[in-house]
Amino acid sequence: MDMPLASKAFTSPCFNVIGEQQQSKCDKAAIDDSRTSSKNTNANESVLGIILGGGAGTRLYPLTKKRAKPAVPLGANYRLIDIPVSNCLNSNISKIYVLTQFNSASLNRHLSRAYGNNIGGYKNEGFVEVLAAQQSPDNPNWFQGTADAVRQYLWLFEEHNVMEFLILAGDHLYRMDYEKFIQAHRETDSDITVAALPMDEKRATSFGLMKIDEEGRIVEFAEKPKGEELKAMMVDTTILGLDDVRAKEMPYIASMGIYVISKNVMLQLLREQFPEANDFGSEVIPGATNIGMRVQAYLYDGYWEDIGTIEAFYNANLGITKKPIPDFRYAFTFYTFYG
Repeated sequence: MDMPLASKAFTSPCFNVIGEQQQSKCDKAAIDDSRTSSKNTNANESVLGIILGGGAGTRLYPLTKKRAKPAVPLGANYRLIDIPVSNCLNSNISKIYVLTQFNSASLNRHLSRAYGNNIGGYKNEGFVEVLAAQQSPDNPNWFQGTADAVRQYLWLFEEHNVMEFLILAGDHLYRMDYEKFIQAHRETDSDITVAALPMDEKRATSFGLMKIDEEGRIVEFAEKPKGEELKAMMVDTTILGLDDVRAKEMPYIASMGIYVISKNVMLQLLREQFPEANDFGSEVIPGATNIGMRVQAYLYDGYWEDIGTIEAFYNANLGITKKPIPDFRYAFTFYTFYG
């Protein structure tokens, strides 16, 4: 299936309003309306999409000889970057930055042609803009990793009046409703929400796994565990919405490298808590868990493929042509594919 299975909402207890018993109903209603308003704020106005272009793409060579990974063609007519951009636009998110530092000319050309003239027509004040790595008097280094890339452009991102940053990868093939993802983040009052993919034991050894508590909160990470360490990472995936049968088949959850991070949390983590951390998946996210932040898992139960190797690229293209039902369809009810 192409669409995600929404996680159950685990709303933490509402904060107590301090006051006398005779506090007016109007005050209480105002507080309730404020909470509801923040959770239902339009994603177009409150979320900034940040797509990470990835590294040099050596495992995709020679496809990346003259282009960045997100600019690699897929399914003849599209580029990898069109996947997260289309997901964003269909999820009512139209303020999108793409971070890259390798062979960005082809990516720039594609984005300007595909989105430059009509992105404002999709949503008000929308844009899809490439931010290339650059040296400055304050920072002479290129991007050192995913977190470092975002840190170097925090000065720009924080100028946007948004509630959350949506961090995406530019080399994944999937279809996802980010609005549901963001809504789950708000309903659980999370600092960070991580998209999680259910896994069977065979595939689990190739991914970074997460362990959750009974509320879906992430409490532990393990990078490509094996043996007893792997068994220790088993979780009850019914907590996140899988039925009993599939939960037994897939007792592990892997990080997809997709995150919703509250704006103030992002600024705090990258500037104050972990100013030297270069990577989200191996440093910042586990670090946030260790210092007591609420890091929540959100289950995505649909087709997903990391186009990081020639083999994955080949299989994904074959899967698109599969009959009678392809692995991934560009045309889909209530979903417009851009590019």
